[in-house]
Amino acid sequence: MAAYIDWSFRGILKMRRFAISATVAAAIFATTVCSAAAGAPVPTPGNHDESIVVGSGVKKMTRTFIVHVPPGFEGKSKVPVVFMLHGAGGSGEGAIPETGWDVKSDREGFIAVFPDGTPPHPLLPARFLTNPRLWNDGSGRGAIGVDNVDDLGFISAMIDFLETHYAADPARIYCTGFSNGASMTFSVGLNLANRIAAIAPVAGHLWEREKSLVYPVPLLYIVGTEDPLNPLGGGNVKLPWETIQNRPPVEDSLKEWERMLGCGPEVQTARSSGVLEITYNECAKGGEVEYYRVTGLGHIWPGGKNRLPEKWVGKPSDSLNATDVIWEFFKAHPRTAPSKPITKND
Repeated sequence: MAAYIDWSFRGILKMRRFAISATVAAAIFATTVCSAAAGAPVPTPGNHDESIVVGSGVKKMTRTFIVHVPPGFEGKSKVPVVFMLHGAGGSGEGAIPETGWDVKSDREGFIAVFPDGTPPHPLLPARFLTNPRLWNDGSGRGAIGVDNVDDLGFISAMIDFLETHYAADPARIYCTGFSNGASMTFSVGLNLANRIAAIAPVAGHLWEREKSLVYPVPLLYIVGTEDPLNPLGGGNVKLPWETIQNRPPVEDSLKEWERMLGCGPEVQTARSSGVLEITYNECAKGGEVEYYRVTGLGHIWPGGKNRLPEKWVGKPSDSLNATDVIWEFFKAHPRTAPSKPITKND
């Protein structure tokens, strides 16, 4: 389903969840995944349903994700990886046709990964409104945030898995996402900066309270000027069942990233079809920030497919294809050594 809305599920059922330790997840892979990789067949082109078990004892959880392998993959040469994180209520499977990252993977030769978030009721079927898959994006909202589900540990464990089984290049691991998945992408770039080469959130916010980078992760951000759930200037957001008060301006999140990278003045470039590009490429601590505003676009993946009513999410736009733009940005930003280490006091 096209369930990419970053809705606050404060009214959705709260139940006890298990927090998963990234350290525990890494330990599991050290004892299970690595041994299984020896002599394994090369994955064939197409989609592969994968799952990994993270945690142990009562904290053990099975997490699922889809790995899309491009034609020509031979399992020896290191290849880039792009994580695509779905929005609230969505799924990895649903993100594939709505963003086109599988098609881009086939054309460019990288591996695309579509993970699943976790619903508040893990023993019941995931449903868009009543039991939506969510990401613990640092906002602390909803049952997933309250119960502190360790999605960062899940993503770190997936990177280990992909490096072992899919020849993932550690220097070219990228993350993008939409809405709640975009906010999770901010969290991934911030907290897994030592593993992620670049990030590209689309229509989300940086909710994390502790904002410091240990590595200069480049950022590309895209949002529509008519996004009803992420207004450019912030304010109240009306949802089908409630109103969220005082959502911050979109650019507050970008300013935090610019600050962490030590970026200089912005440079604005008007592109065709009502797209404004803003770049901050003179960053003293490395990396850069690119920002695209798409005129008339609502809360929809730019250039993608939408199945939700316009009265909820606004209008689509083909003025910019987010998947194409993001991939070009990722290609230009493999992980390199920073000019100087970033410390908390920088």
